[in-house]
Amino acid sequence: MTQTLTINGEPRQSSAATVAALLTEEGVKLDAKGVAVALNGALVRKIEWSATTLSHGDSVEIVKPFSGG
Repeated sequence: MTQTLTINGEPRQSSAATVAALLTEEGVKLDAKGVAVALNGALVRKIEWSATTLSHGDSVEIVKPFSGG
């Protein structure tokens, strides 16, 4: 089942049930260093990604490190 989530400010359809599944869906490696996730404005600790469920209408911010200048 898909649901509408706001991911980094953009409304998108997702079938992910958890934060970990969403990150995988978005191509983010779960063991990557420096990745931070906020769900509805609250930081989700990395150890909680697999247990944190998503609901229709949730807002998720995914922050990944990048290189360059």
